[in-house]
Parts: sequence; structure tokens; C-alpha cells
Amino acid sequence: MKREPHPFARFINILGRGKTLTRSLTVAEAEDAMAMILDGQTLPEQLGAFLMLLRVKEESPDEIAGFVRAARARLAPPADAPPVDLDWSSYAGKGRQLPWFLLSALALAQSGRRVFMHGAEAHTEGRVYTGTALRALGVPVAASLEDAAGRLARENFAYLPIDSLSPPVADMLELRPILGLRSPVHTFARMLNPFGAPAMLQGVFHPGYMRLHRDAGLILGQPRLAVFRGEGGEIERRPGKPCDLMLAIDGAGLDERWAPTIDEPRQAPDESMDLARLAALWRGDVEDAYGEAAVVGTLALALRTLGAAEAGAGAEARAAALWGARERSRFAAAA
Repeated sequence: MKREPHPFARFINILGRGKTLTRSLTVAEAEDAMAMILDGQTLPEQLGAFLMLLRVKEESPDEIAGFVRAARARLAPPADAPPVDLDWSSYAGKGRQLPWFLLSALALAQSGRRVFMHGAEAHTEGRVYTGTALRALGVPVAASLEDAAGRLARENFAYLPIDSLSPPVADMLELRPILGLRSPVHTFARMLNPFGAPAMLQGVFHPGYMRLHRDAGLILGQPRLAVFRGEGGEIERRPGKPCDLMLAIDGAGLDERWAPTIDEPRQAPDESMDLARLAALWRGDVEDAYGEAAVVGTLALALRTLGAAEAGAGAEARAAALWGARERSRFAAAA
């Protein structure tokens, strides 16, 4: 008996027709394809083939934008959620340095800006993920979008793991050890922005993904977006290195280069990765020139993304003042 082609097969056909006939999906095609995946209308064989064909071809901005649209359409933030200022993704984890960026986000939230963070829990051995670090600080991890909305209203900060934000997207992220390769899911998950924050900050490990994120943001009409190569792939400034920042501001692309802020271009890996040092630096109990430079430098990039500071010295000075005004007693030392 002749079998009718599966409805999803057309997307695999577009991506797998060889060097001369293969093309990228349009935004609409990508949205339709991801909608079928997220709604459970595909077979496992199709999903694996789809993701790996995209990986070989390399995803396009149109495809990422379409995937994001489909995923956002299936998220349901509460109607009474407070407005969020900055969407902050955290999917890479840290392996060489502590997640100093968390102190940047928390200081920004304490200054009055609402920061929503979303990301992955442990999926690569030997890396410290955001949920683990926040729990070590005593900062609760949200359990749902409703819970996150409440925390944003009360505390100006919330972190929600992708497992709770979008279980189907989380399931696709977990395919990495099975497929053996990173897939486009690692790109579009960072851009979900479920609360529709007008500013979005992105960190990548491979510089080639910077333009992909920026161009996808332009297609999506993101009012303000900044992307840079962060330490370990997270949104964290590498203070000893120049920082190339790609921005999308009100529909226009802009490139900036920020100078290093310390004279140590190569920072030795942190052998202990002692999370207690995060709270100690916040309180001022320890001195860590690298950690403080990473915190202030990341804060400066966040302020630039928000439109609260211009590039360069002005942003750095404002970030240093904001960090200096933090409530140092927030993370009390253990008795």
C-alpha cells in the first residue's frame, strides 16, 4: 500500500536536497515546522533529521526568527505580569570562572530594573549552571511563568529553567548527547523572551553566532538587542579582552568595540569554583580584581543594552556606581 507523505516531510525535503537544491526555510516555513514539533506532530526520526540537516547547513536568521515565533506563541505569561526591562538568557553554564554575571543581574534588579533570566539546568558535566549558583546564594528559582511574574513584581528578578518555561524546547536541548552535536535549539532558546522585554542581552561562545542573533532580532522587531562573545558562552564580560558588541536598536544594526578594563588578557581557570565567593564579593568580604571587573563590565553592557548609558567610559562609570551602591547585607555570611 502506498503511504502518503507525512506533512512534516516537506520541511526535511527543503533542507536535504543536496548542495544545489537545498535552501533555508522562510520565516513562515520555519514557524510552521517548529509549531508541528512543539505540538508533538512529528516522528522522532523526523526531528533528528531536521535538526541535523539544519546543523550541517547552519541555521539562518529567518529560520531562528520563525522558530522563536512558534515557541513564543505557545508560552502563556500571566496577563497581570509586570513589565520586564531586560531579558537575560543563561544556557551555557560556567566551567573556567565563577558565574560573576549573576551579581551583575542582581545589582541591576536592586537598582530598580526588572530582569528576567531563563536558561538550562545541568546538561554538561563539569559546568556550573545558573540554578545551582542562585540556590547557593539563597535566591529562589521560579517554578513557572506565574511564579516568575510574582517574583519580578516583588523582587525585580526571576530565573526560570527552560524545563519549566517550555518542556518541549527543554526536551530538544537534551538531544545533544544523543545526536552528538549542538543544534539550532541552542540558538533560538536564548531568544524566547516570554515577557516581551524591550531589551534583550545575548552571550555566545562562537563569534560567528553574533550576527545570527542580531539579524534574527531585527527580523523579530526586537526594540533593543545586544550580543557579544561572553566568558564560557554566558552573558559575562571578559574584562581582559576587547569586547565586540553587536547591537540592534530600533531596527538598525550597530557595531561597537569596547576596550579591556584590566591588564590581564589571559585569566587562569578557577580551580576551586567555590560558589561561596559570589556572596563574599557582594558583601565586600573578599577582594577579587577579576571578579569585580567582570561584574562591572557586564553591568556596563547591560546598561548600554537598556539605553541607560552610552558606550565606553560613561557606561563603565555608571556601572561602577551602581555596583558600589548595592545593598551589601543582602547575602549574609553563614553563622
